[in-house]
Amino acid sequence: MRTLGPDEEDDLTAEPALPAPSTPRGGVAGSIPTCTVPPFAAGPRRAFLAAAVRSPGQIGAVAPSSPRLADLLASVVPTHGAPIVVELGPGTGSVSAAIAERLPAGARHLAVELDPRLAAYLRRTRPDMEVVVGDAEHLTGLLAARSVPAVDAVVSGLPWSLFGGATQRAILDQVAAAIGPTGAFATFAYTHTAPMTTARRFRRMLSEVFDEVVVSRTIWRNLPPAYAYVCRRPRSEGRYQSVQRDTGR
Repeated sequence: MRTLGPDEEDDLTAEPALPAPSTPRGGVAGSIPTCTVPPFAAGPRRAFLAAAVRSPGQIGAVAPSSPRLADLLASVVPTHGAPIVVELGPGTGSVSAAIAERLPAGARHLAVELDPRLAAYLRRTRPDMEVVVGDAEHLTGLLAARSVPAVDAVVSGLPWSLFGGATQRAILDQVAAAIGPTGAFATFAYTHTAPMTTARRFRRMLSEVFDEVVVSRTIWRNLPPAYAYVCRRPRSEGRYQSVQRDTGR
């Protein structure tokens, strides 16, 4: 992994192979007339495909994250003490499993999922995880409602390239407020989205929000190939304290 250089912020295709070290933001409520089996009664792949059909505009993947990508994202999760870890857009739980493998006894794993059906599936299949139906744009408020003042890590599977700039920034500000100066944030992007305007903007935005942005090499054994960002130390502590106050934290 390496730190993103200032002259690389606009060059997203300069290094297509980036060495490995946060299911998108969930879907929206909806229905599939031809699908009579609820997602929680099916396997993870069927649950994932059902969510993708319901909300193609908010499911940015064609398949759940591979074990290699999941392990890479989960690498920011502390293995000692009693950490609090938040997962954004857990989908069917492929990354959730990798996170759970690292968490020590006494840890807390919260998952914020926008799609109520996927949330129901996760509650059934991952009873060890606290599943919260909500929007990542309101992360600090969701945490405050559960008496969580700060977290040790945020792992995201959100489809950043599908979001507008205001949504990207709002979520990153919430993440920065949640992790503070000592936590870590991991997320990923697909290599084929790198030329997109929204993807380029997101990469620049990461460097604006965080002092440290580390980029992994491409995980080719993922569908589609992807790479990860690991970020630490929000740049403007005052700004994120303001976000915390506004959300009642």
